[in-house]
Amino acid sequence: MTAATREPPPLRMGTKLLYAVGSAATNLKARALTTFLVIFYNQVIGLPPKLVGLILMVALVFDAVIDPFVGQVSDNLRSRWGRRHPFMMAAALPYALAFFLLWNPPLGWSDNAIAIYLAVCLFSVRFFDTFFETPHQALAPELARNYDERTNLLSLRQFFAVAGGLGMTILAYQVFLKEHPDGSGGVLARDGYLAYSIAGALIILATVLASTIGTASRIPYLYVAPQRKITLGAMLREVLQTLNNRAFIAAAVSAIFISIVIGARNGLEIYFGLYFWELKQSQLATLATISIVGGFLGVGLAPIVGKALGKKHGAIVVFAAAVAVHITPVSLRLLGLAPENGTPELLWLIYGEEIINATLASATAVLLAAIVADVVEDAEVKTGRRSEGLLMSANALFRKMISGTGIFVATAVLAFVQFPEDAKRGGVPEGVLTGLGMAYIPLIVGLYGISIGLLFFYDIDRKRHEANLAHLKGVEDEKRLSV
Repeated sequence: MTAATREPPPLRMGTKLLYAVGSAATNLKARALTTFLVIFYNQVIGLPPKLVGLILMVALVFDAVIDPFVGQVSDNLRSRWGRRHPFMMAAALPYALAFFLLWNPPLGWSDNAIAIYLAVCLFSVRFFDTFFETPHQALAPELARNYDERTNLLSLRQFFAVAGGLGMTILAYQVFLKEHPDGSGGVLARDGYLAYSIAGALIILATVLASTIGTASRIPYLYVAPQRKITLGAMLREVLQTLNNRAFIAAAVSAIFISIVIGARNGLEIYFGLYFWELKQSQLATLATISIVGGFLGVGLAPIVGKALGKKHGAIVVFAAAVAVHITPVSLRLLGLAPENGTPELLWLIYGEEIINATLASATAVLLAAIVADVVEDAEVKTGRRSEGLLMSANALFRKMISGTGIFVATAVLAFVQFPEDAKRGGVPEGVLTGLGMAYIPLIVGLYGISIGLLFFYDIDRKRHEANLAHLKGVEDEKRLSV
C-alpha cells in the first residue's frame, strides 16, 4: 500500500462537511428501521412480532457477511476513481429505491408473502447501505490522519448522523405520521408512510451523491492499492493478520455488546413512549427534537473530552455517565417514585433525561468511532498493509450480526410479557408494563457494563498514534528515495 504521489493539501472545511453529510443517509435508515419498522409491520400490517424480529435478525446476519467482502475488495481496488468512490456512487439509486419499497408492501397479500417481501426489501436496503457506508467510513482515516483532526472530522460525521436520523424522526411524528386531534393518523395509520418513504428515499439519494461527489477532489491524495495478484487463501491470511490486533479486538467486542443493547433499546423505545409513559406523538416529537439538540451538544463535547482525557478514557467516562442517566426515569417508576403519567413533572423528568443522555451518548459515539479509526495505522505498522475498509467492515460485521440479536430480544420481550396487538394508549395492563420495565433495566446495565469494561483493554493513546504516524512516514520516505 502506498500513498498517492502528491502531498495532500490541508483538508478544507467544505470537503469535511460534504464528507460528513453522507452519514445522514445511513443514520436515517438506521433510525427508520429501529423506530418504525417493527411497529409498522406488526401493528399496521399485522405480522406477528416474533416473525418480524426473526426477519430483522436474519437480514442483519446475511448483510453482515457482505461487509468484510466489500471492505476487502475496496481496500484492494484500483480505478481512476480510487478505492472507495466507485462503491459509493453505485449504491446511491438502488439504496434509495429499496428504502421506498420497504414501506410500501402490496395490499391483500398473505402473511407469508408479506414476510418474504419484507425480507427481500430489508436485505436490499442493508446491502446497498453497506456498499456506501463501508467505503465511506474507510475514507475518514485517509482524509484526516492527525489524532485530534480525526476526532473533529468524526464529530462532524456524527453531527449529520444525528441530523439525518433524528431529524427525519421529527418529520415523521410532526408531518408524515402526524396524529390528528380526533385520534386518527399517527404511526398506526398506513397512509402517512407513503410520503415518509418518498422523503426518506430522496434524502438518501441526495446525501449519498453529495458525499461521493464532494470528496472526489481528494482522490489524487488517497492511498493507492498495490498491483498484485492474490489468492483466496492469501486474502484470508491477510484478514486474520489485520484483525489480530488487541486494540481492535477490544473496541470491536465492546461494540458487539453496545449493538445488542441498541437493537433492543430502539426496538422498545416507541413502546415505552406510547404505552409505558403514555406520551402523545407531539411529545414524542419533542423528545426527538431534544435528542437532536443533545446530539449536537455531544458533537461539540467529544473533541474537548478527547483532548483532555484521551479518546479511551474520555469514552469510558461519558459512556458510564450516559448509562446512569438513561436508566433513571424507568428505575424511579419501578420504585414508585416517578411522577404520574400525564403530569408536567413527568415530562420534565423525561425531557431532562433525554437532553443529558443524548449529549453523553453522542460524545461517546464520536470517541468510539475515533478509537476504531486509530487502529488503522497501528495495524499498518504491524502488517505493512493499509486496511481501513477491512477494519471498518469487520467492526460493522460484528455489530450487525449482534444488533439483529438485540432487535430479536426486543420482540421476544414483547412476546414474553404478552404485549397485546392493536394496543391502545392507556389500555395496556399494569402488570405488562411493569414486566417491560423490569426486563429493561438489567438488560441495559449488564450489557453496557460489559462494553465499558472491555474498553479498558484498548491500548492506543496519543503518544502511540503519533509514533505510528512517524514510523509510517519514515517507511514512505524510504520508498520514495529508493525510487
